[in-house]
Amino acid sequence: MTPSAETAPLRPYPLRLDASLDPDLSRWMWLVKWLLAIPHFIILIFLWIAFFLASVAAFFAILVTGRYPQGLFDFNVGVMRWTWRVSAYAHGVLSTDRYPPFTLADVHDYPAHLEVARPGELSRGLVLVKWWLLAIPHYLVVAALETSGGVSSTHDRPGAELSAGLITVLVVIAAVTLLFTGRYPRPLFDLVVGLQRWVLRVVAYAALMTDQYPPFRLDQGGTEASAARTPGDVR
Repeated sequence: MTPSAETAPLRPYPLRLDASLDPDLSRWMWLVKWLLAIPHFIILIFLWIAFFLASVAAFFAILVTGRYPQGLFDFNVGVMRWTWRVSAYAHGVLSTDRYPPFTLADVHDYPAHLEVARPGELSRGLVLVKWWLLAIPHYLVVAALETSGGVSSTHDRPGAELSAGLITVLVVIAAVTLLFTGRYPRPLFDLVVGLQRWVLRVVAYAALMTDQYPPFRLDQGGTEASAARTPGDVR
């Protein structure tokens, strides 16, 4: 008997993102985490500049050889991994009070992990269009999820309006709930991690790290059960 679409196993995406919710989060520490994380933010500015340059170099390497150079791939995965740990700590999830380490490598006992399966041969044709044309639908979704700003004016009252993305709104709700109740609602944590997972899948695709198109699917929860980790096939 052929399994139905509802019961068929989900195809794991090459990017795996996990996070754990600390059971004893401080009620108030989220108020200063952004300040404590400033050294990370400064370093990440330069790391993301290097990430962009590495992606450009990878573009030409894939165009010529059909492969993503291992050194560039490992570096870019490391930048995304570092970013995810800081996000889980300081602003994007607030799921841990443990200060993130200053390293591109995976830290096994830290409660936030990101891995990307290293691709074999990549399409030379897709590399020309996937990072801009094919990814446009996902860019629209990510724009709604992330913080955005806009300026509007009328004849009577010119002014500026700032709009927060869905992820920011949900994290603020979680933070206020934590402040008054001492608990981070588990369903809210699962939703926020699922949305961040969507965003980082799009980043990996746009950075040419995979030819597998990101699914229009919200995989909630701290652990991706459908993407079993295979030793030796992730970076």
